[in-house]
Amino acid sequence: MTGHVDEGDRALVPLRVSAVDKSYPHDLQVWVDTAFNGELVLEASLIKELNLPLSATIVATLADGSEKVLETFACTIEWFGTQRQVEVIANQGYYPLLGIGLLLGRTLTIDYTARTVTIA
Repeated sequence: MTGHVDEGDRALVPLRVSAVDKSYPHDLQVWVDTAFNGELVLEASLIKELNLPLSATIVATLADGSEKVLETFACTIEWFGTQRQVEVIANQGYYPLLGIGLLLGRTLTIDYTARTVTIA
């Protein structure tokens, strides 16, 4: 999987996301966030548009050390040639986030000089 480093120095990669039944597919640019230990974060309005089912609520520890109750939703992603069901956390951010939960077992290379991102 290849992506790019944008003008804001964010490492972005393409990702196809859909409902668990594979309806409503969306092609997204997701921001690789190595400080996030989950799988995926999507904006709440996109979760609603995709009609993702609520899975659970979790208590998350944020970067500032505070705790917050978050809702998680089930979705399907295309991940290295396979369909994979993942848990998505809802937020109000602009960029979807891809966390280390999806990077485990993979090699992430970010070349800021060449402005490229590779996940292998």
